[in-house]
Amino acid sequence: MKTDSQLQHDVSAELKWEPSVHATRIGVEVKDGVVTLAGQVDSYAQKWSAEHAAQRVHGVQAMTSELTVQLTSLSERSDADIAQSVRNVLDWTASLPTGTVQVLVEAGRVTLSGSVDWQHQRQAAADAVRGLLGVTGVSNEIGISPVATADAVQSEIEAALLRSSVADAQAISVAVHGSDVTLSGTVSSWDERDTATHSAWGTRGVRRVVDRLTLAH
Repeated sequence: MKTDSQLQHDVSAELKWEPSVHATRIGVEVKDGVVTLAGQVDSYAQKWSAEHAAQRVHGVQAMTSELTVQLTSLSERSDADIAQSVRNVLDWTASLPTGTVQVLVEAGRVTLSGSVDWQHQRQAAADAVRGLLGVTGVSNEIGISPVATADAVQSEIEAALLRSSVADAQAISVAVHGSDVTLSGTVSSWDERDTATHSAWGTRGVRRVVDRLTLAH
């Protein structure tokens, strides 16, 4: 296990390596494996990139972000202008049916709401607006219609595992509660585990996948 000083060094190095982040403006503190980022950034996109760069460092157990978005004068826009830009980019996002996502902008912070059928649609909406000029934050409150059933998810997993030449799909148990899916049981490799979770995410109506699969020894 890494010490706090080693973890601080690695997170700082990852921030410097990430081209979309101005690492000199971001401070990194670590205590008991918990990383805290602090400082100012010029856009929400840069804040998001910094947070995800820190999260991908091995050994980070948890993270808090005290980063604030301080727009430059050239980046400032009215909420009305931002809302129109968000609406336009969502309309041009091919995976999103027209009219499924509603938009609210307050002080540059964009709140997305509405309902879609798939997790990838929900994610696509947030990804589309994150980098828009003037945006200081994004709250993704888009819901997913709960149409998943245990039988449907199990069938998706079995079919995917068979395509991957994995024989024992029956070793995986599927529990569905609303739009949440919990996978448990035993798999023989990380590839099988990834295939199973990916298949669950690929089922219509799934919003969250809880992975409780274990690797066989």
